[in-house]
Amino acid sequence: MKEAFRKAASHVSVAAGNPSTFLGALLIVVVWALTGRLFNYSNTWQLVINTGTTIVTFLMVFLIQNTQNRDGRAIQLKLDELIRSGKGRNSFIDIEDLTDEELAVVSKEFERLHEKTDVIAFRKLHSKLQEAHKHRKTKNIA
Repeated sequence: MKEAFRKAASHVSVAAGNPSTFLGALLIVVVWALTGRLFNYSNTWQLVINTGTTIVTFLMVFLIQNTQNRDGRAIQLKLDELIRSGKGRNSFIDIEDLTDEELAVVSKEFERLHEKTDVIAFRKLHSKLQEAHKHRKTKNIA
């Protein structure tokens, strides 16, 4: 059952992200809108699109969440392997399981390391990241 659901979720997720799927959904909405006059824009006519979109949305939430959870786990395992095989800190393995407060402590540690570092490239990268972050914040506010 789990394997069948995983495969179905993966296929649906790929299909849902396809441009032709978007065009198909758009075509359905256009046809529905064009038939409005034929059905005198009745409550039943409106109910058809409302029910259809609600059902599709409800089911897609679970399928896409399953796919995202799986992808997230796979990425974490890849990162863990890189840490184990490289010079990264082994203590960062499973860091995603830390509380928000514990993650804030780790973040502060990196800020302190950054302040002590005299590497120009590192400072430039950090500045660019800060600018990008500020740009995203102002874009989201506007």
